[in-house]
Amino acid sequence: METTLNLDKNTIRGVQDLIEINIDSSKGFAEAADKIENSDIATFFRRCGERRDVFARELQRAVATSGEEPKTSGSLAGTLHRWWLDLRGTVQDGDEHGVLSEAERGEDAIKGRYESVLKSTTGSPLNATLQEQYVSVKNDHDMIRDMRDARA
Repeated sequence: METTLNLDKNTIRGVQDLIEINIDSSKGFAEAADKIENSDIATFFRRCGERRDVFARELQRAVATSGEEPKTSGSLAGTLHRWWLDLRGTVQDGDEHGVLSEAERGEDAIKGRYESVLKSTTGSPLNATLQEQYVSVKNDHDMIRDMRDARA
């Protein structure tokens, strides 16, 4: 039986994936916040990045508690990395709508990863944590979408 001290290999694999994408997301939001001129969007991006850093650390602790070595860096080949590379170019052009469109695309990726991991880890002792994080990710996604739509 899976416990917080003995997570199933499938759960660990999913959580490791979420650690990577949260690290990517945290760094991406921080970079975007530093480059965008709109202070409201920059502040929102910084808060999103800080939340993603907290999520990654929570998940790292869960993996370590289970006796495994948690991931400590993002995935260079991941969808989020490509998203943030695209975003860097958009930010430099000063196109707020474009920045928010790219941000929403990245949020779609992380939201999808959470949905996949939640499905594959039903009944895991981490599901409450994963569900809380997912709700936050979804809320950030919706806020970004709304900001983008307001600038259309």
